[in-house]
Amino acid sequence: MANILIVEDEAPMQEILTEYMKKGGHTCYTADDGIDALVILKSTPMDLMILDIQMPHLDGFSVCRTARSLSNMPIILLTAKSQEEDKLKGYDCGADDYVTKPFSPRVLLAKVNALLRRSSSVPGDTLRAGNLMLLPASHKVYADGREVTLTHKEYELLHFLMTNPEQIFSREQLLNRVWGYDFEGTSRTVDTHIKTLRQKLGGECRHIVTLIRSGYKFEVAP
Repeated sequence: MANILIVEDEAPMQEILTEYMKKGGHTCYTADDGIDALVILKSTPMDLMILDIQMPHLDGFSVCRTARSLSNMPIILLTAKSQEEDKLKGYDCGADDYVTKPFSPRVLLAKVNALLRRSSSVPGDTLRAGNLMLLPASHKVYADGREVTLTHKEYELLHFLMTNPEQIFSREQLLNRVWGYDFEGTSRTVDTHIKTLRQKLGGECRHIVTLIRSGYKFEVAP
């Protein structure tokens, strides 16, 4: 169904992940460290990457950041750490989801399939607001005529807001609708992604409005 890159330096864990992903019908590629992972990414298109953070030579955060410059595929980070700051750092690097060890391989497979469904959903009509344009067919976004490179989750968040203009959504609602009910992070993840979106969209950031103690909304004509 999909090409999945598993980046994990522990052989037993790599084997377990590969087994479950193959059970889900996916084709698996494996890398023992971050450097090998980037070599594979530069030569073989991937639909999703499962990436361990604690690895030799090049850590998962660095790999995630570089991989994001090469592809907008969904990225799931694996880590033994559960601190909120580590998770926020992962999202800042471009990750779409986060799984803390120990975890259920079946739950991870469900997350993988959910991300793949969202990234390959049937496109709709072009969305416009001022000089901002989003093309669902190609997952491309333009602001003032320039193409803006977004991560998969940044794109999903912007697409959701643009398809529900003038509606107020709390951080919890955005987490449930964009990240899913099984998301392990906190509402600060939404704030981090909104901040990055505004920076990337430049002058068009005025469309995304913060409502104190309420959440966010997208204004078509602010």
